[in-house]
Amino acid sequence: MTHSVLKCHYCGAEYTIDRNIYTCDKCGNILDVYHYDMEYSLTGLKGVWKYKNLIHPGINEGTIISKGEGNTNLYSNSRISEFSGIDKIFLKHEGENPTGSFKDRGMTVAVSEAMRLKFNKTLCASTGNTSAAAASYSSFAGIESYVIIPEKNISANKLFQAIAYGANIVDIEGDFDSAMDNVRKTIAKRNDFYVLNSLNPWRIEGQKTIIYEIMEKIKPDFITFPAGNLGNTSAFGKALMDLKSLGVIDDVPRLVAIQAEGASPFYNYINGKQESIIPVKAETIASAIKIGNPVNYKKAKRSLEFTRGIVEKVSDDQIMEAKRAIDRAGIGCEPASAAAVAGVKKLRDAGIMHKGDTVASILTGHILKDVSIIPEHKTLRISDIF
Repeated sequence: MTHSVLKCHYCGAEYTIDRNIYTCDKCGNILDVYHYDMEYSLTGLKGVWKYKNLIHPGINEGTIISKGEGNTNLYSNSRISEFSGIDKIFLKHEGENPTGSFKDRGMTVAVSEAMRLKFNKTLCASTGNTSAAAASYSSFAGIESYVIIPEKNISANKLFQAIAYGANIVDIEGDFDSAMDNVRKTIAKRNDFYVLNSLNPWRIEGQKTIIYEIMEKIKPDFITFPAGNLGNTSAFGKALMDLKSLGVIDDVPRLVAIQAEGASPFYNYINGKQESIIPVKAETIASAIKIGNPVNYKKAKRSLEFTRGIVEKVSDDQIMEAKRAIDRAGIGCEPASAAAVAGVKKLRDAGIMHKGDTVASILTGHILKDVSIIPEHKTLRISDIF
């Protein structure tokens, strides 16, 4: 029978999942959820919870807080193939989740865990998508949510979602990293908040399911995605480790984390062979990945090592060029999402990816998540169409 614990990958310490703990008491590293005797068996539940036995096997189904997240579309489009130079490129659109981003996958598991532990307050730092998902799922569960937001560093669309869902908004000066630092200071002083950032290992369990769904449909050579706080980088490697160890897959696709040039500390860390990550002052048009000090960098490095992964960076101009291609293909995404496709084009031009490769690119957010950048367009008069 599957038995779940919180485990430190670095020193091996284990803790019961009934403790509200995110980092190791012994060495301070972020914990993983580890499932002993895990089996690849699917439930009769839908979406993310189809994989209950791989993400939270012990939770009572009556405790699960779900809004039907998961089971998002995998698009193939000739315009995207032409733009990227890859014939078999597929776009996994996480903007089709209930609040419009991939964060819903992690939030359904984390908020369900908050319910299991009987918390009545949640807390997160956010530049947008996390706040929207945290507020929505907390309200749906009847839990009060608190969101620490870096003033003037959040999309108005995302802030509106959090407000509409009833979150308590805490404005601070600074950026996402400042907001995250405030979360850490808050939980160090009091234990009545349940944290919903990717510091929480249960978030990672929910986000793993993106990979499960992709691998059920195609066998990619590469999986590309935007990288900010590196929760997805951590989750995707963990998912592939699961599938490999359980004998579900033989070949492991290479993970490709794409950062914005102005917010690329992980790129510098991996490609510069630094001993530790060096924080940067993040500046990019892609607000969802505008993070200069990602908390998950050690777990993300583990994912890259397991998959022979790549970290690349792209400029804001390259991001917007890719966004225009995705939007004009009728698919659409927020700016950060387009980094996943911009990275494919850059790697194809560099000869690292090839025309015949199979590539899955993950679009993390809906096109309406950030409409502050209005694309150039020509307005016609009615007489022009007669």
